[in-house]
Amino acid sequence: MVDDKVLEAQQWVNSTYGAVPGYNRCPENGRTGWSTMYSLTRGLQHELGITSLSDAFGPTTLSRLAALGAIGPDTTNPNIVNIVQYALFCKGYWGGPGDGVYGVDTASAIAELKYNAGLDASDTNVQPKIFKALLTMDAYVVLAGGTETIRSIQKWLNSRYFSRRDFFLIPCDGIFSRDVQKALFLAIQFELGLTDDEATGVFGPGTQAGLRNNLLSQGSSGIFVSIFTAAMVFNRIRLSNGNTYANFTSSFTSSVASAVSDFQTFSALLPPNGRGDFATWCQLLVSTGDPSRPGTAVDCITTITDARAKTLYSNGYRFVGRYLDEKPWGTLNKRIQPGELDTIFANGLKVFPISQYYGEVVSYFTYSQGFQDAVDAHIAATGYGFSTGTVIYFSVDYDATQDEIQSHILPYFRGVVAGLADRGKKYIHGVYGSRNVSAQVTAHTYARWSFVSGMSTGFSGNMGFPLPENWSFNQIQTLWLGTGDGRIEIDKNIYKPGSDPAVTSVNDPISEADTFVGYISTLLSWARSYGGNRPADQLVMEFLRHEDYNSEQWKLLIGSIDEGFKNHVLDRLRANNMHMIREFRDPFYGVDIKVSHLGASCNAAYLLPQPAGTYTNRGDVGGWGGDWMTFYGEWRRDSDSYSSGRTYCHEKLAKVDGVGTFKLRDLIEDADAYNIAKDVRNGTSIWASMYVNYSGGGHLSRFKRFYEGRFVNAANAKAISRDILLTTADPILSTGRAYLIQTTGGVPTLMPHLLPSNKLDEFCQGFADMLLDRVGQENARVAALRAQGKI
Repeated sequence: MVDDKVLEAQQWVNSTYGAVPGYNRCPENGRTGWSTMYSLTRGLQHELGITSLSDAFGPTTLSRLAALGAIGPDTTNPNIVNIVQYALFCKGYWGGPGDGVYGVDTASAIAELKYNAGLDASDTNVQPKIFKALLTMDAYVVLAGGTETIRSIQKWLNSRYFSRRDFFLIPCDGIFSRDVQKALFLAIQFELGLTDDEATGVFGPGTQAGLRNNLLSQGSSGIFVSIFTAAMVFNRIRLSNGNTYANFTSSFTSSVASAVSDFQTFSALLPPNGRGDFATWCQLLVSTGDPSRPGTAVDCITTITDARAKTLYSNGYRFVGRYLDEKPWGTLNKRIQPGELDTIFANGLKVFPISQYYGEVVSYFTYSQGFQDAVDAHIAATGYGFSTGTVIYFSVDYDATQDEIQSHILPYFRGVVAGLADRGKKYIHGVYGSRNVSAQVTAHTYARWSFVSGMSTGFSGNMGFPLPENWSFNQIQTLWLGTGDGRIEIDKNIYKPGSDPAVTSVNDPISEADTFVGYISTLLSWARSYGGNRPADQLVMEFLRHEDYNSEQWKLLIGSIDEGFKNHVLDRLRANNMHMIREFRDPFYGVDIKVSHLGASCNAAYLLPQPAGTYTNRGDVGGWGGDWMTFYGEWRRDSDSYSSGRTYCHEKLAKVDGVGTFKLRDLIEDADAYNIAKDVRNGTSIWASMYVNYSGGGHLSRFKRFYEGRFVNAANAKAISRDILLTTADPILSTGRAYLIQTTGGVPTLMPHLLPSNKLDEFCQGFADMLLDRVGQENARVAALRAQGKI
């Protein structure tokens, strides 16, 4: 849209200075932009007698303005006044008629701008630093995506510190940014007593030492509490109640302490203490947090030998990031070496695989390159024997700007998604990069986990951005560990508990169902001899789930597992030279059943039996309901292509192959878990129920029993599947639902209660259709097998 006054400004500055050496013309399009501001800046420099013109409003421009004095009614240079007026037009203020006269309109506009920026509006002259602010694209009203709380802090910072020599006016647009972060650093330094020469806006040793002496806790008050809570607001902290922290205050109240605890938990500052200690200050202010804090994860290009693995373990590390592959022209020899994974696992370490073939310049990132990198990573991961569902972190190893994220990084990751899908979506994509890269890739391509390059504190993508919600590893420090053969250079990472479980073994054999049933018999006998205060059948379910479904979210959902029994079983397995069974082949459909998901769903249904009528509970969420929630997220993610939820269900839900989180395998696990849990609650042992289910013919009617037991009829199935998407009776269920939906749908995703009722009904009808269809197919297949004399 053309703004006539902006167009006038562009035409004036080009006609006035077009012949001046070093002047760059701006487009005459009536749209405000940096090119116009740069042209006005060069025009001002010419008026000040500067011959080497620049887009930068630097120290020379400032000093010449200071020598000239504040611009106001007494200014005799009409061109300088015009530059003020036209800059005001470009910022949305009425600066006057553009006549070179500093009149009432110009003075009023400057007063309004100063008021919006938090300054004294009674002085309507233009000081040098105000002129500098005029010739930027900074806004002083809330923009889209901003908040009034952040704007109030921005105004407060301007009001309190604008008089300091090197504190320049920051935007008051309600958006946390790199400039605002630097202003916060300056505020800390000023309050610590640093001089203008000493206050650099850099989070250096002096600032850190000062913060060590300004520890805050409940009952504290004053300026450092104000700065601390400002940093809390800037980090957009998600509270345990689902709200975003927005309390800018000078008093460290109990509610502030509670919010700090939530932030510490999210940031893996454990155990949370609710205090503004040094580690929490650091975590609020820089992407590394306190780099000296202990970590439990590393990534490296160095081969992990037995001696190096022992060094890592003895220093408290449990996760190792290693590279899947390297191009033939690579020189780092960074790929996982033959036998290395066995060495890592034998020393009690887990692996998270990284894919980085290059990725250090923007031109590398294209859709086709992402597709090819994903195919190559899939081939490499399959060659190493990584199991289905493993997260592979694809790397963006440079400081991608927002424009580059939009133009190159997102297309690259869309190619990654397509490449993995092309190979059957065996693996899931994660992202390695700055906070902003990680957040943007997650929001737009649904990366499962983010591995954050927090060590790059100067990256624009780390300054002014909070940790992404789905962070799993945060890279914070390079250091050497060990001596002799065990010496190794690592990048230390912080691991977020409950995030990516990483990989504990590869080339896992797929057991037959009879072998799995025998395995359950062994586990049950160990559970019965173990004792404790939990039923033996429940202990078996807990052990089956422990690797993948024992995060804090699962603990909130259905409770924690018996860690003592888990360790007891692991010890017995090692002593008997036995291996955990992680997958087994279903005897009816031939798909591979994931044991941890079966165990978690069974545990949930056992502990929390179904409620009466068409209501739902956490027991459902632990099984079919959780899968249904993630499938809703997928539908909303794909809703541009699938307006009809029923059609989406018909084409995507509970299919043998293809993409998606609710495949036939998941439905089998959900149905079996429900049936087995019901048997156990009725007095059958878990071994006996699994024997019937997998070796005694129970698999021939699993869907019929699941459908009739949990849903009864099609009308109920529709109503129950709707209730679990809408119920607000249980806050844990509601919180978990939002998490599961956003995990697959992205952030934000339109939640079910905001969807038109008829569209949600149609989606839920698709769920009921699918169940009836599966029961019908099951009956037809059984009839055919009987006719062939095979059962």
